Amino acid sequence: MVEIIKAIIFGIVQGITEWLPISSTGHLLLLDEFMTLNVSDNFKELFMVVIQLGSILAVLVLYFNTLNPFAIKKSKQEKKDSYILWLKVIVATIPAFILGLLLDDLIDEVLSTWQVIALMLFVYGLIYVILEKNNKNKVVRVTDIKDLSYTDALKMGFFQTLALVPGTSRSGSTILGGLIIGISREVAAKFSFFMAIPVMFGASLLKLMKLGYNYTELEFVVLFVGTLVSFIVSMFVIKALINYVRNHDFSAFGWYRIIVSILVTAVFLF
Repeated sequence: MVEIIKAIIFGIVQGITEWLPISSTGHLLLLDEFMTLNVSDNFKELFMVVIQLGSILAVLVLYFNTLNPFAIKKSKQEKKDSYILWLKVIVATIPAFILGLLLDDLIDEVLSTWQVIALMLFVYGLIYVILEKNNKNKVVRVTDIKDLSYTDALKMGFFQTLALVPGTSRSGSTILGGLIIGISREVAAKFSFFMAIPVMFGASLLKLMKLGYNYTELEFVVLFVGTLVSFIVSMFVIKALINYVRNHDFSAFGWYRIIVSILVTAVFLF
């Protein structure tokens, strides 16, 4: 029961931090220092990635009608729009897919350290604050996701590759990247959610292939519980973030990241 309770808490933290621009990796690392899962090292590495699938399933459920090109009630044009949206998502996924495959071992062995995570939390927190201050009067080109071009999608895909470095935040880098190239905050947030679908499924599949399936019954239960909780929490957080970005910027998240980076450094040093 203790491990299942821990899995619930990890699922809650994952469900919240995956979508907010505050780095789920940094928060899970910090949580693991205070409340370590009593599982094998291989399983813990797998757990930290696969519980993200719960978050991704929340996107599929919330935006099922938008993403589903086979809905009977959709018009021919609406079905076409869904196909085009998926093509743009695929284009946006290409940079992270290629670099993720090439740098997977480097990320696990060299970059997945508290020093790198704390640094990225601080640096990108500072960038958020500066960019938001300078972007207040920036003209927005794209206010509807249908108007997002393939070039825009590819550019957001390159911004997504920044998140391969732990502590960066995938949602933060893609949403702010969208703002930089003239996409409205709401459209950038939604497209960032859609971009996460193939990336997270791919990352989970890669970990499964790398780490195997030989785990105890308890570990599988822990994985299921963590993933389920992550899904439920994500359903609420995604809705809340979309409402938030309509009228607020990311400055508060920037300052929060800076505080968390200091906390991570203090915990590991002292």
